[in-house]
Amino acid sequence: MNGEHPLKPADMPIVRDDIRTGMTAEAIKNDLLENLYYIQARIPKLATRNDWYMALAYTVRDRMLERWGMAMESLHQSSRAVCYFSAEFLPGPHLANAMMNLGIYEQTREAVAQLGLNLDSLIAQEGEPGLGNGGLGRLAACFLDSLASLEIPSIGYGIRYEFGIFDQEIRDGWQREVTDKWLALGNPWEIPRPEIAYYVPLGGHTKQYHDKQGRFRVRWVPAHVVKGLAYDTPIPGYHVESVTLLRLWKSEACESFDFQAFNKGDYYGAVEDKVASETISKVLYPNDEPSLGKQLRLSQQYFFVSCSLQDMLRIHHLAGGAPDAFDKRFAIQLNDTHPAIAVAELMRLLVDRLAMEWDRAWEITQNTLSYTNHTLLPEALEKWSLPLFQKMLPRHLEIIFEINRRFLEDVRLTYPGDNERLRRLSLIDETDDRYVRMANLAAVGSHAINGVAALHTELLKETTMRDFYGLFPEKFLNITNGVSPRRWMVLSNPGMSGLISDALGESWICNPQDSISRLEYFADDAAFREAWRKVKQENKRELARLIEERTGIVVNPESLFDIQVKRIHEYKRQHLNALHIITHYIRLKRNPSLDAPPRTVIFGGKAAPGYVMAKLIIKFINAIAEVINSDPDVADRLKVVFFPDFNVKNGQRIYPAADLSEQISMAGKEASGTGNMKFSLNGALTIGTLDGANVEIREEVGPENFFLFGLAAEEVLDLKAQGYNPWASYERNDELREAIDLVRSGFFSRGDRDLFQPLTNELLSRDEYCLLADYPSYIVTQDKVGRAYLVQDQWIRMSILNVARMGKFSSDRSIREYLEKIWRVESLRAAGKQENDKS
Repeated sequence: MNGEHPLKPADMPIVRDDIRTGMTAEAIKNDLLENLYYIQARIPKLATRNDWYMALAYTVRDRMLERWGMAMESLHQSSRAVCYFSAEFLPGPHLANAMMNLGIYEQTREAVAQLGLNLDSLIAQEGEPGLGNGGLGRLAACFLDSLASLEIPSIGYGIRYEFGIFDQEIRDGWQREVTDKWLALGNPWEIPRPEIAYYVPLGGHTKQYHDKQGRFRVRWVPAHVVKGLAYDTPIPGYHVESVTLLRLWKSEACESFDFQAFNKGDYYGAVEDKVASETISKVLYPNDEPSLGKQLRLSQQYFFVSCSLQDMLRIHHLAGGAPDAFDKRFAIQLNDTHPAIAVAELMRLLVDRLAMEWDRAWEITQNTLSYTNHTLLPEALEKWSLPLFQKMLPRHLEIIFEINRRFLEDVRLTYPGDNERLRRLSLIDETDDRYVRMANLAAVGSHAINGVAALHTELLKETTMRDFYGLFPEKFLNITNGVSPRRWMVLSNPGMSGLISDALGESWICNPQDSISRLEYFADDAAFREAWRKVKQENKRELARLIEERTGIVVNPESLFDIQVKRIHEYKRQHLNALHIITHYIRLKRNPSLDAPPRTVIFGGKAAPGYVMAKLIIKFINAIAEVINSDPDVADRLKVVFFPDFNVKNGQRIYPAADLSEQISMAGKEASGTGNMKFSLNGALTIGTLDGANVEIREEVGPENFFLFGLAAEEVLDLKAQGYNPWASYERNDELREAIDLVRSGFFSRGDRDLFQPLTNELLSRDEYCLLADYPSYIVTQDKVGRAYLVQDQWIRMSILNVARMGKFSSDRSIREYLEKIWRVESLRAAGKQENDKS
């Protein structure tokens, strides 16, 4: 056999030093084969598409690990690092993003082609981590991308949900939730760290005692202890040597099997603790309507916060830091109220575990923590009942009571005799069972509180957190959200991005705020406009193919693609969009020669499983689609599509194809929005209210390039203060009345007059989100949209100007503002430059 192994395939590569780090197509191909053999244990002729995908993912990951080592070193050496606490992260698929950021996309395509494989097919094989419900998780992922690209020492902390947000299927027009088994085929991007594990106590009671120095102390005696194990995912920056760490926690039992119970014949009891412990990280955000759902959700939040803080204390100790310098080492950003228990947990760890004096521990806690508010909706500001808190976190309740006592003493000194203000500011809501107010806890325990759009921050100061603003005006500031131009432009819209790079060079990719504005000069270039139009049309053709594949509906790529994709919620007003569709349909039936462009209206988004009205809105949209799409009278003029299972992967196909972006929430309800930014950055024009970041988008792109309608936030308040009567709006507008009456007649429900009655009754009796008040303005503005789209050359010019003026909405700008205004953290690039200057 001439010394050859009899089972060694002929194409098995020769191992070379650069096989795991080389950036050439040859090195990548060799590493791919190596990983197929030695990690997937497959030979090429027997390998499945998933085997090849896994091997390729490991090959790309290999090229991150050297940078990973540098990043870990920087965490120990940096003067201060950012820790982003978020219950949600939605990074989307990793493979294509990692290849792009590493600068090996084309080399990888060549490598897999040499092996007879198709790169696009392997990219499509990857699922996506469903570690979030929507915008909050997508924002967190953009922020990690920017932290890495700006070379900021940082860690994202969250939960490794075994089952993420549900996959959505549409059956007979209704949403059906299907388990998201995103880990079923393996996750090559994560690195398990079983040696990095922490114990998280739950339940039980506390004991008071005095230590050897005579100091008053409290010991928590838990009823149950869960172990949290770390799973690390590298997040590479764009064309830099930096990699950010995403560390997610999986819950396990401290002892997975009880031999005593087993030996007694209690077979179920032997694994009961394992099952209960693993439940914490089993599924994303359980339905918290039942009491057990609330208990599990609070357990999840505390679990990941406790693991993360213990991990940070370990890192701080390994770096030689003293406990009372913790705030000099780390800046923690609380992404909404979900991680707000960090205020009490950090105090517990400092006071109970490290025996620190209360006042010094409180100073460290406030200096370390900052809080981002994402909502003005009272129901979204979490509250936990005292009985539940006492049952789950007895020591934390004591700490919160003590924080509250000291805080309210200060408030009394500032506002003597103002008991009503004390009641509003208290960390404890005294109604019913009494509740812990998590937003109040976050506000008191943080040194900075930021809103996420200029309007949102002003409303936050004027309404939701007015009393805190009066007490701590210096804490409040605005940092408008942004999205990653790498993920949401370069990767998802390569045609348009390539066109921009050909015109401007590639500096805009990492510095759009300063660079992309130069695109304005090309808006008046006829050849450039034609190239832009062709890119947009190809994106629309691609989405049309996908729509037919997923829904069976054939749509015209030449039609106006009018798109609304976001979480389904009454305040986001997908049903206002639906009323316009009905009105437009009635007009087309009456006047087939109506001077309006063909229109394809596309919806996408998930409704929370327990949100009955939101699920009815999905059924409503699909019912309208069923009637209109089967009507030959309007077949070439109007189509309606509900695109199922909207997520990052699908969003990357949808945003680049949009002509019109629907941002139609009632003014004053949307904190910021990031979908509005993704649409505009991809050349869609916006129809929207003055809500959230729409206000700033309109300021940037110009009023002439934005289709504004509806009441402003203050006008909504005035209308409601005067006693808003939606029935009067219905009676005085003929088209509105005709549209609603058609729904009530059963026309869109196969004659069933009761099906959509809850929806129409709500609109006619209460209309909390002012759909009927905004309907006339919306219809008039949609008519303007139609007329503008008919003048295609001018529409394309407006599209180019939108992109050229959207540089502000990069997440890089957002992160720079956090760095300067809140975190006071320096990039590795800047630190290295200073070190070189000294030497």
